[in-house]
Amino acid sequence: MIIDCHCHAGKGDGLTGPWDTSAPLHDYLRRAAAAGINRTVLFSAFHSNYAVANQEVARIVSSRPGRFFGFAFVHPVRDRGRVLKLVKIAVEQYGFVGIKVHRHDGLISREICAVARAFALPVLYDVGGEVSVCELLAQEYPDVNFIIPHLGSFADDWRAQLALIDHLVRHPNIYTDTAGVRRFDLLDQAVKRAGPGKILFGSDGPWLHPGVELAKIRALRLAPAQENLILAGNFLNLISSVRCGAARYRPLIVRTQLTGAYCT
Repeated sequence: MIIDCHCHAGKGDGLTGPWDTSAPLHDYLRRAAAAGINRTVLFSAFHSNYAVANQEVARIVSSRPGRFFGFAFVHPVRDRGRVLKLVKIAVEQYGFVGIKVHRHDGLISREICAVARAFALPVLYDVGGEVSVCELLAQEYPDVNFIIPHLGSFADDWRAQLALIDHLVRHPNIYTDTAGVRRFDLLDQAVKRAGPGKILFGSDGPWLHPGVELAKIRALRLAPAQENLILAGNFLNLISSVRCGAARYRPLIVRTQLTGAYCT
């Protein structure tokens, strides 16, 4: 099995670029099938209302439940105070298995981390190159797993990517994905230093070609067991403990909202 853990889907409403306009899957699915990719994690394009965007992604996931996983996109600022509600709907009604947050929207919050802990969800947090937050997340939420995509920087910031490798080595709950990583030597270094158990295959589809991104994993020339971890095993392990019915954790989450500030 090959699982692409990083793909956008649906319509955005920003109209400033592909990332907040439209993420059509037709070409992506054709390319993924040709590459042998069996399943894909979907989350929305950037949107002004992630409740609406998550619902659209849910419709796509439910149309082919054996093909897709869903992650709930949340906005750290606009969704403040309703993250529990959004995620509860996503998990219990849509069957989603993770949370997506982007630094472009705002800094990850304690509220988001507490909800992730309550449902035992992994958090895919694009830090936008600001990888130092991993130190805080690892210390404050050691029981929450964080996937930092693009080896820490889609902008190809080698300093950030190099720094993230150190976090992968030191913190058991910090992971990364391979989507859009251009510096192959750093990807190779990440696998050698942190181990294949800390890396997940991702493409950043539909805008990047999943076959091209998958070729990077093949080029690492890993043993089959190690390659399988990156291509599917690590992701399946991260979602193996997802639980529903986390409304009983609401007092904890409310206390966290009242006493906690945004991570910096």
